[in-house]
Amino acid sequence: MTEWKSKATKPVMDEGLQYHIRCKKGDIAKFVLLPGDPDRVDLIGAEWDQSRKIANYREHRTFTGKVGKVDITACSTGAGGGSTASAFEELAELGGETFIRVGTTAAIQDYIQPGDLIISSGAVRHDGTSKYYVDECYPASAHYEVTAALVEAAEQLQYTYHVGVSCSAASWYCGQGRKGFRGYDQSFFVNKVEDLRKANVLNFEMEAATIFTLGNLYGLRTGSVCTVVANRITDEFTYGGIEKSVRVANLAVQILAEWDEVKKVKGKKYWVPSMWPKGELIQK
Repeated sequence: MTEWKSKATKPVMDEGLQYHIRCKKGDIAKFVLLPGDPDRVDLIGAEWDQSRKIANYREHRTFTGKVGKVDITACSTGAGGGSTASAFEELAELGGETFIRVGTTAAIQDYIQPGDLIISSGAVRHDGTSKYYVDECYPASAHYEVTAALVEAAEQLQYTYHVGVSCSAASWYCGQGRKGFRGYDQSFFVNKVEDLRKANVLNFEMEAATIFTLGNLYGLRTGSVCTVVANRITDEFTYGGIEKSVRVANLAVQILAEWDEVKKVKGKKYWVPSMWPKGELIQK
C-alpha cells in the first residue's frame, strides 16, 4: 500500500476513504445489513436484484446494490463489539441510517430449535465495547420499526421465529460460559447460561448490543435477526439455515422503505400499523 498521512484524531484516507471499511461518500446506502462473516456478504448480495463489490479490507467486505427498488448495502463486521463499532461509526459517517444485524446464534431456551430465527428486541450488554460509549445502565434496544418489519418479513416468509432479549458476549468461549484452553474456567462461568435462561434471555451472540447502543446514541434505527445454529440447553449444534435470516432482513428493508414513504406522505415521524392498509403489503 502507498504511504498516506492524516490527522490521528480521525484518520481519513485520500478521496475520503474511511480507515477500516475503505469506503467513501456515495458507496453506502441508507439501509445497511451487518453480517459478521465476510463470506455472508456474498450470500446476501446474491439475493439482491443488483449487486456490486465496493471494498474488501480486513474483516470488512462491502457490497452495495438494490433489493427490489431499494438501495441497500451489506458490510461485514467481524466477530465482536470492537470491530463492529469501527464499521458502524464509518458506515454512519457515509450515510447509513438503518442497520440490521444478520447472523447466527446459540439459543439458551430449550424450546428454540436449530433453524429457528431470533429477532432481538434488546440485548444484555456483555459485549465489552458499548460500555466505553455510555453508562452501563443505558439500555441496548432495537428500534421498534425495524423489529416490527423483521417480524412482518418472517411472517410473510412463514419462518419460525422468536422475539426477545439476547445476550451479546465479548467472547465465544469463556464469555458464553464455555471452558477455555486446557479446560480453563472460573466460578462465575458455571451459572452464566442458567442465570440468563431464568431471566428469559433467548440466546447468545456477539454484536447486537454494540449495534443497538450506538444506534440509540446516534439517533439511527437498528435491529437484528439471527438463525439459530445451536442450543446450549439441549447441547445441539446444527449449522445451516443462514439464508433464512438473509431473506428476512432483505424483505424487512423493503417493508421499512415502504413504511418510510407512507410516513412521508402522511407527514408523520413514527410508523403505526394503521398506516399500512390491508392489501398493500409487499409480498415476497
